[in-house]
Order: sequence, then C-alpha cells, then structure tokens
Amino acid sequence: MNAPELKIMSRVREGLPYPRGASWDGKGVNFAVYSAHATKVELCLFDPSGRETDRIELPEYRDETWHGYVPDLRPGQVYGYRVHGPYAPDEGHRFNPNKLVLDPYARAHIGELKWDPAVFAYKVGDPQADLSFDERDSAPFMPKCVVVDPDFQWHKERVWRPVPWDRTIIYETHVRGFTKLHPKVPEHQRGTFCGLANEHVVQYIKSLGITSVELLPVHTFINDSFLLERGLTNYWGYNSIGFFAPDPRYAADPAKTLQEFKEMVARFHDAGLEVVIDVVFNHTAEGNELGPTLSFKGIDNASYYRLMPDKKRYYINHTGTGNTLNLSHPAAIQLVADSLRYWAEDMHVDGFRFDLGTILAREPGGFDTHNGFMKVVMQDPLLAKVKMIAEPWDCGPGGYQVGGFPPGWAEWNDKFRDTVRDYWRGEATPAALAPRLCGSPDVFARRGRQPWASVNFITAHDGFTLNDLVSYNDKHNEANREENRDGHSHNRSWNHGAEGPDVEEPVRALRKRQMKNLLATLLLSQGTPMLLAGDEFGRTQQGNNNAYCQDNEISWLHWNHDDREQRLISFVRKLTGLREKYPILRRARWLTGEYNEELEVKDVTWINTAGEEMRQDQWDDPHTRVFGMLLDGRAQETGIRRRGELATLLIIFNPWQDVVKFKLPAATGGSAWTLRADTNFPDAVEEPQFGIGHVYEVTARSLLLFQLT
Repeated sequence: MNAPELKIMSRVREGLPYPRGASWDGKGVNFAVYSAHATKVELCLFDPSGRETDRIELPEYRDETWHGYVPDLRPGQVYGYRVHGPYAPDEGHRFNPNKLVLDPYARAHIGELKWDPAVFAYKVGDPQADLSFDERDSAPFMPKCVVVDPDFQWHKERVWRPVPWDRTIIYETHVRGFTKLHPKVPEHQRGTFCGLANEHVVQYIKSLGITSVELLPVHTFINDSFLLERGLTNYWGYNSIGFFAPDPRYAADPAKTLQEFKEMVARFHDAGLEVVIDVVFNHTAEGNELGPTLSFKGIDNASYYRLMPDKKRYYINHTGTGNTLNLSHPAAIQLVADSLRYWAEDMHVDGFRFDLGTILAREPGGFDTHNGFMKVVMQDPLLAKVKMIAEPWDCGPGGYQVGGFPPGWAEWNDKFRDTVRDYWRGEATPAALAPRLCGSPDVFARRGRQPWASVNFITAHDGFTLNDLVSYNDKHNEANREENRDGHSHNRSWNHGAEGPDVEEPVRALRKRQMKNLLATLLLSQGTPMLLAGDEFGRTQQGNNNAYCQDNEISWLHWNHDDREQRLISFVRKLTGLREKYPILRRARWLTGEYNEELEVKDVTWINTAGEEMRQDQWDDPHTRVFGMLLDGRAQETGIRRRGELATLLIIFNPWQDVVKFKLPAATGGSAWTLRADTNFPDAVEEPQFGIGHVYEVTARSLLLFQLT
C-alpha cells in the first residue's frame, strides 16, 4: 500500500530552526529537523492506535533545517516524518517519502519495529537491489516518536556532588538483567528503570563500595531481524536508532519512560551513586546499503553517514555493523554533542562510556584527537564536568588507540585485563604486571594525565564472567545458534584442570581463590577499577563469552546466593573498604620507583622473596613469578614537595603452584607488618602482626596485603 495522501487545514506557523526535535512550550509544539539535501519535509501525526491522522508540510527552511510550529499540540502526541528528495544511491541519496522516519532528536519513542519489506526503501528481492524503489507505506510497521513534557521535580533529589575520579569504582551492569530475577522488586518493575531505583537494589550496590553504576545502552535500539528469526534478541542494545530517548522496553509504564529514567537517576544520586551510560555514537541500526530506512538514512544519508568517496552507494564500515556515523560532518557532530548535553543537563547523567570510541576521533585520514568532535567536547563547559570514558578501539585501520585519547578522558585498558589474566594463570612475569599495577604509566603518563585515566578491568559485558574465566578453557556459545563460531576464542582463561562447573572440591576451592586474586589485583591497583555486575558473587554465563543475544537466565543475575557466594561478596566489600581507607592505593601522582633525594624516599619499591629490592636479573628472568610491591606512605602526594603522611603498604603476589617463603622487608616508619587481607583466608577477622624480617609462608596462588605498623 502506498503512503496515503493526507491533507489538512492547519494553523501551522513558521516556527524556529532551533532547538531541533519536538519542543512543547505549553501552547503548541515546534518541530525542527536537519536535512541539507531534502526538497520537502512532512510532519505526520498519529492517534494512539497508530493511525496517521494528519500530514503537515513544514513551511520553513533555514540553515539547512526544516521547521514549523503547530499550535495546540500537547505532550503525548505521536509523530514521525516523511522526507522528500532524490532517490539516487549512487550519489549517496536515499530519500523515499513512502517511508516514515524517526526524528533523530525525539525524546521518546513508542512501539517496536516490525520487520516487513515495507521498511526498506528499495524492493526487497529485486534484481536491482537497493537501486530499485519501493512505494509501500512503512508507517504501520514503524516505531514512532512522542512529544514529551520535560518537566521533572529534580528538587526532590538531595544535594548531589559528583564523585572525584580518584575515588571512583565503576560497576558495569544491564538495566534489564540486573533486576529481572530480583525477589524484592515488584514483578511488574523487574528489568526496568523502576526496578533499578528500588531501595533494596540501590542499597545493595551502595553496600559493595561502588561509586558509579555504568549502564549498558539505554538509548532506543532495534532488534535485529536475524536474531528474531532465531528466537533471540539484541539483549545488550548496541543497535541504537535514537540518541535522545531512553528505550521504552526498560520502563514499567512505557508512557512514562522519561520520568522513570529520571527517577532512577535521582534515587541513585540520593545514595551517593553516579550514573554513567554506555553510548553508541559509532553507528546506527540502519545497516549498510541493504538495510532498512528508519531515520538518518531517509533524512539525509549523505550527511549522517561515512560513504565510500568514489562509490557513494556504499558505506564505510569501521564498526563491523554495516555503517559508520560521519563525525566529520557538522550536523553529526552537533547531533552527538546535543545528545551528550541533553543527557548531562536534562537527565542528570554523570558520565558516558563511548562504544568503539576511536570512531569519535576518526577523520578520512585516520585517528586524530584534534578532529571537530573532540574540539567541541573538550571546550564545552558542561561536558567538562562529566566523566568521559572511551573504549579506545574500533574495526578500522589504526583503530587500536589505547592511551591515545586527550587529557580529560579515561579509557578502558585492555592491557591491564590481558596481563592480569595471564599473570594469574602463569603466563606473564612480574615485569609485565608491574606497570599495570601502577596505572599503566607506559601508556597514559603524558600531557598531565593521571592514573585514573586507566580504567582497569578483568571482565566486562563482552567476554567471560569472572567465574567462567576460571572455569572454562574454551567458549561455549551454542545457545547463540551460530554453531559456536561467534565470540573471541583467545580468552586467556584457565579451567584449572576440568571444563565447566562439575568439579571436585579442591578445584572449586582453587577457582574461588583465583577469583579473589583477580578481584584483589583489580581493586588494589592504581587507576580506576571497573567491576562487572555479578562478579562479586561469581555469576556464570555457562561459558558463553558473547551473550549479546541472551535475554534470559544466561545473562540475568540471580539473587539466591549460597554461603560461598555470600563470602565472596563480603570479600569484595572488604577490598573496596581498603581502597577507600588507604588513599595510597589511588594516588593522583604516577609511581616511578625513583629515589627522591630531597625526601629520601621511593614511592614504590619492588621486593623479592628475600625481602630485598628486586635486581635487574630477577626482572629479566622469565621464571620469576613471586614478588612484592611496597608503597611508601612518605612519598610525595601532590606537586608540593613534602613528605606524605599515608600508610605504607606491602602487596605480595604468588601465582606459583606451591607455598613460597617470603621475608617481610624493612621499611621506615614502623616495626611490624599487620596483615590486612589474604586471599587464602578471605574471611579472617583477626589481623595478625609480624615483625620485620619474619619469613611468611605465602600460600600457593594467593595475594596478601600488609600495612606497616
């Protein structure tokens, strides 16, 4: 069926080209949409049933923005656009007014995409493929935009202060999966923003010592057709189609999605917790030239996407998803910057984690942190106050850029992840681990950046959970229905002798100790630690290291914790408490190991099993495994040259399979070492003291923390 020719008598006025999107002023709604190449833009209004009731041609075109004002419209009005212009794929244009397209600036959406041939601008199956033209109306199958009332009583939120970077501990989780099985969350609120705002949920997260909750994508996204055909879904949500609207699937009442998200943020802030959201500005859900026309492609394909310079029919695919957002174009830069400001200012979000962040600084010539987008963000006074975290890689040439982002940014540090995993399975040396324990100065110590720039992690949503890391040598992704071909095969994991959960008690105990070793290494290292939700109690995904399509108990957190899991939670709380108690574990200055003659102190000294400073031949020996890290509390804390007044700590690492005798070293400022943590005795209440020179028998595969007293 062709799109109906609707005509209405309207009191539409000229309106304004700003702000973009649909803006209600109490008397009507201003609509503004960017398109540099369109010849006409029609605003389509729908009733609650999805029937198109009115079509209004936007009367004005100014500064490449089509706009108009419609009196008497109110929040709750459902709408979309039909955009006219050339359908010339070889020239980069894919306008088709038969296709309803979503407003890129929509603050709310309703409904879900129904995969039908009508949502494609070309005739699916035609020999000419995307060079053909489809005249069917896509509106019956499309989600739609909703005019919103942005008002929210933020004054109910208590006085809120952002968490300093040096105190930040990030907790990565998923809105749906975190509460889907939570027994203390009302059933209709499970898996929603309301569920996360539940007081039992908030207090549990707070009790872990977490400061900042990082949510997997909450922007409206599309379920891939190939997943739906397999009975699966895009669980992670890295398939955005709108950068301003929270996805209504995460709302207990979809009509109140915006308010529910804001309420969740307010309740987290009341508890002293930050909210960081994972954003996907590298691509959209429209795919390549054979993908559907849902929004950007039908509004101004040539502006919003990176196209092949000599074959504009095709898309540059630096993301592996079919298309790449064109952040060399002013309109795309403005879209992303406006989105960030909206979420920071209107939604009170405290930070952003940028998926495939290298895309943000990619120009036609390659990665360049002096590109337009970076300049916009770095000079913005509002965005300067929020946390900016890059996933510093993409699929394009030169895409791996860990350490390459500018001052003010933090970055996921996969070098930390890989080295720590290798060390505790006996595949990396102290020489490899030492810089990771110090915040990776070899990567980040430049241009005034501080150790917090390194976001350290052992596990994340993508890959094995901590429990699976110590339980499986190989991935087990059969549930994804791709014959286990998907997901990364080189996981640096170790099952400790048997694959999967059915093992004897000695193996189970060793796995638990290894999890504690990995957690302790993470939370006692310099830099910003990030913990994957559920790792604090040993959650499993049954060996699935790519659970992006598993919206079920493979991905959801369970809450019926047994005694062993409760003890692991207690150990995590102990570690976060130690990190808070001892500021020397989260220094603002880089550890150098150099002797400060003026203060007569070294900030860090590396200790061998004889209680002496490590020699170069020991660093160079590939068989060296056990060592200690002595952090001297007298070291200079800031740029002011004076002795520090912090606690002196000793961390001992033993990844070896046997007990190792370790002589506790001499240190200035105390006469004994008090044991604060031991992964072999994580539940110990007593904190025994040992004199200088005491030979301590360090259990096989364990980590210890001592304080000089």
